[in-house]
Amino acid sequence: MLRVTIGRAVQQTGASAVTAPGANASCSINRITVNRYSECEWITIHVDVIKIVRGQPVLEGTADFDAKHQMTLKAKSANWSEKFSLSKAKTTRAGKGLHVNIAASSKSGTKAKVHFDQGRTLDSKASGSVDYKTDPIKKKKINAKAKTTYTYTFTKAGYNPGTVSYDSVAYRCDNFYGTSGCAIPEAPTGVSMINQPRIADGIRVLRLRGGHYGDPYGGKPLHWMINEKQKRKNRSAVCPSTPPADMKRAGRTSCDEYPFASTYEGGTHLPAKQRTITWVKKAENDSQGGTITNWRRAYHVMDHDPFFVIV
Repeated sequence: MLRVTIGRAVQQTGASAVTAPGANASCSINRITVNRYSECEWITIHVDVIKIVRGQPVLEGTADFDAKHQMTLKAKSANWSEKFSLSKAKTTRAGKGLHVNIAASSKSGTKAKVHFDQGRTLDSKASGSVDYKTDPIKKKKINAKAKTTYTYTFTKAGYNPGTVSYDSVAYRCDNFYGTSGCAIPEAPTGVSMINQPRIADGIRVLRLRGGHYGDPYGGKPLHWMINEKQKRKNRSAVCPSTPPADMKRAGRTSCDEYPFASTYEGGTHLPAKQRTITWVKKAENDSQGGTITNWRRAYHVMDHDPFFVIV
C-alpha cells in the first residue's frame, strides 16, 4: 500500500496593508503566504511504499517531493487561473516510479479544472495549472467563501493506491458594486485618509495617546460592517446632535467618528481611550465617503473583512 503524509502549512499574511491587484505573494516552504489577491502555498509530501508480509507492514521505499501553488485572483473578474509545480522526488528503493494524478475542486459557484499530465511519475519535475470559472454573480450579491481542495492519488503496480488532500486559503467572489471580482478576505487591506487632513489629524492624535485599532504599524485591524441600522446606532452613540459653538463658528459642523460607524469596532464597542470624534467641514466628510467607496470597490471589502487606516 501507499501511505501519504504532508507537511501542514502555516498561514502567513503579507506585511503590506496596501497590495496592488496582480502582486504575487512570496513563497516559503510549509507556508501559505497571502495578500489581498494572491496566495503561495508550498507543501511537502511524503509517500511510504509498504508491502504486507505475513500480516506485517514492511517499508519498501519512500518518496519525498514539494508541491508549490501560485494563485493570483482578479479584482475585475471572477475567473482566474493558478500555476503549480512538483519537484523531482527524492526516492529510496521502491519509492522510484510512483505515478500521480491530481484533482482540484471548489464551491460557492466556482468550478476548478486541472491541466496536468495525469499518471506521470514523480521521477522528474512536473508542472500544471488550474482554471477557475465562476457562475455569473448578480449585482449586490456576495458569494460565500470557498477553498480549493487538491487531491493527489498515487499508484504503483503491486500496491494499493494512496491519496492525500489539502486546501488552499479561503477566497470570496462578489459583484457588490457592479463588477465581479474575487479577493482573499482574511488578508487585510488599507484605506488612506491622507486626502482628508482634519480627519487624518484626529486619528493621529488618538494614536499618539494610545489608540491602536486600525493602525498598520502594530495595531489591531478594524472590521468592515454592512448593516445600515447598526451603522446609524454607532454614529448616534458617539456623535452629538449639534457641534460645539467654536466648531460651528469655524464651519466644522460635521462629526467624524473613529473607528468608523461602519465597522464592528464603531460606536461604543471599544473603550473611550480607543475612539475619538473630530469635527470637520461637511465637504471633507463627503470626500471621505467617496474615498471609502472607491477603496471598497477596488479591494472587494465586504462584511467582517479586516483593514487598516493610513494617515
